[in-house]
Amino acid sequence: MAAETGGRTEAKVERLRRTRRLLREARSHLTKRALKLIGFVLFAYLLLQVIPGLEKALKDLQNVELTWVLAAMAVETLSTCGYVVSWRKILDPDDLLRQSDRGKHLGARVAWAQLGGGLIIPGGTLGSIGVGSWMLHRLGIPMDRVGERQFTLMFLNSGVDGLAIVFFGTGLAIGLFSGESNLALTLLPAGVAATGLVLALVAARWTKQLANRIEPSRPKIATGVRALALAVNNTKSMLRHRGSTKIVLGAIAYLGFDIAVLQGAFIAIDAHPVPGFAVVSMSYLVGGLAGSIPLPANLGAVTGMAGMLIVYGVGRNDAIAAVVLYQAIGFLVPLLGGAIAYLFLRRQFEAIEDDTVGATASVS
Repeated sequence: MAAETGGRTEAKVERLRRTRRLLREARSHLTKRALKLIGFVLFAYLLLQVIPGLEKALKDLQNVELTWVLAAMAVETLSTCGYVVSWRKILDPDDLLRQSDRGKHLGARVAWAQLGGGLIIPGGTLGSIGVGSWMLHRLGIPMDRVGERQFTLMFLNSGVDGLAIVFFGTGLAIGLFSGESNLALTLLPAGVAATGLVLALVAARWTKQLANRIEPSRPKIATGVRALALAVNNTKSMLRHRGSTKIVLGAIAYLGFDIAVLQGAFIAIDAHPVPGFAVVSMSYLVGGLAGSIPLPANLGAVTGMAGMLIVYGVGRNDAIAAVVLYQAIGFLVPLLGGAIAYLFLRRQFEAIEDDTVGATASVS
């Protein structure tokens, strides 16, 4: 009996050590995110000051009203909540995070902490995969399962992005939406996105065979290839079956509300005319791919989106000012939400720590 009690106490102590490391690393990621936000704001301000001809963009940003900022933060919060819904349903479908008296909100708090600590890139979630992985693993979920589910979440968001490009690109090309009708800017991106989706589905079939061939000599690579194929198949199933409605709607909300913030930014800077939602969506989706380029202050996404908006006929000052404002909101909301989630996690884990310390003392 004593040995059994000692074993349980050791398990609690190990759990305590794990949660302490979790909180330290979560705080570190949030601090880095805050520094990135500060760096982005300073870099954008200096850029607008130095480059000739962007005086109007800087003036428009300085005249943005606080009420709009608060409204934009609310819309961005809706976008993030969509991500959290998909995250919880995919990463923890069995509600493991709610077991062991961890509380029903632990999954949502970890998801918010992931967004707050990770650099979210428009068009996917590549930047935050590492953050979410170590948090979930240290909360007791096996790493191979975490990786597989993170890839599924990434492919779901990327798949929704691709379908959105097909939808808006085709709609602009045939005149369903107002805006640019040049086939090179509408139907071509739609065709490329559709081809990419089809190739991903086809590739998932033969990657399993590839994984089986290389597994004897490259077991880790084979595991990764198999996880990618499974993620693609899981995403296809989610998009086809009604049982995954909440997951898909969450991904659509994550994308749609985020684009709405970008379009609303044109209203905030008093742009004339305000570009249509389809044009803003195409600029967001296609231009946002440049966000994967490792440039300081997220400059890749800024220049990519602003550049595509200009190509679609939006004025240079309006395009740059709107994208800078959108990016600032996109940094701020996940950071604040992640910080609040961290405070809740710390309080929750401190309660676990008190229980563990008490149990250890009683055994001693």
